[in-house]
Amino acid sequence: MNIFVLTGAGVSAESGLGTFRDTGGIWAKFDPMQLATPEGFASDPRAVHAFYNLRRRNMIEAEPNEAHRALARLGRDLEAAGGRLFLCTQNIDDLHERAGASPVVHMHGELLKIRCEACGHVTQWPSDLTVETPCPACARAGGMRPHVVWFGEMPLHMEEIGDALMAADLFVAIGTSGSVYPAAGFVAEARAAGIPTCEINLEPADNARLFDTGRYGPASEVVPAWVEEVLRGRG
Repeated sequence: MNIFVLTGAGVSAESGLGTFRDTGGIWAKFDPMQLATPEGFASDPRAVHAFYNLRRRNMIEAEPNEAHRALARLGRDLEAAGGRLFLCTQNIDDLHERAGASPVVHMHGELLKIRCEACGHVTQWPSDLTVETPCPACARAGGMRPHVVWFGEMPLHMEEIGDALMAADLFVAIGTSGSVYPAAGFVAEARAAGIPTCEINLEPADNARLFDTGRYGPASEVVPAWVEEVLRGRG
C-alpha cells in the first residue's frame, strides 16, 4: 500500500510550535508581508532574521509528539510490508525527522538550513543568522536567508510531489488549514484520479468537504489511532 501523507502546522502544535491562521496564530501576531516575503526581507533583513532566529530557537527546544512518532512507525512498517509512505510536510520544523521518519519532503523548506542568494548554496544552520553571516561556499556576506518558502515563492519538490500523489493508494491530510495552495489542492487532484482521501484534523479544514472521510481531535491522539487501524488493515 502506498500512502501519501500531507502534514501541516496542526501536527506540531502539541509540541509547542504555533499554528499560523488560527485565532491567536502566528500571522495574527505578526505581519507576514513584513516577515515572510522577499520584499519584506529586502526592506528589513535584520527584522526578518530576528523573527526566524526566534522560531529556530523555539523549534530546537520542541520535542516530537505522538503524532510524529506514529507517522514514523507507519513509514517503517509500510516499507517492511513492501509499501511506501510519502511524507510531505508544509512545516519547516524537523520534528518528523527527530521522531524517526525518513525521508521527509519539505515543500516549504527547512528552518535548520540557510541559502545564499548570490550562489544558491544551501547548508545546515542550527544557530542564529545575521546580515553579517558569510556564505560557507562563496564567502559573500549579506545574502544569506532562511531556506524557507515565503509568500509569493514557488514551493519546493513539486514534480516529485505530483508523481507521488498520482502513485498513491490513499491521500491523507493531517493538521492542515486547507487554505494554502498548492497544498490545499492536493485533495482535489487525488479525487480526480480516483484516490481515496481522508482528513485528520483538530476540526474540519476549509476544504474538508472534498475529503471522503474525516477524523477530528488532537493529532497526538487521532493520528496514532489511525495508524494502528491502517497497519491492522482497517484504515
